[in-house]
Amino acid sequence: MYWNDGWAWMAFMPLLWIALIVLVVWAVVRLTRGTPDGTSGRGGWAESERRETPEDILDRRYASGEIDTDTYAEARERLSAHRPGSR
Repeated sequence: MYWNDGWAWMAFMPLLWIALIVLVVWAVVRLTRGTPDGTSGRGGWAESERRETPEDILDRRYASGEIDTDTYAEARERLSAHRPGSR
């Protein structure tokens, strides 16, 4: 009575094995992929990301030539005056 449906299982089993292999490969790659800072392990991108401070942004813009020395010095003074805990 149930032997007539055996062909459906024979068609389904390779798909099941392919999905299982893909899942295992994805898990291995996910757990062993290196982090952005060059170390390997579980760190991932979110743990190693660091938010840029206003001073970092100012330094980067000055180094790339977007702003001149006078503007840089003035912005540095303003940032240090408005820094929390400087009052």
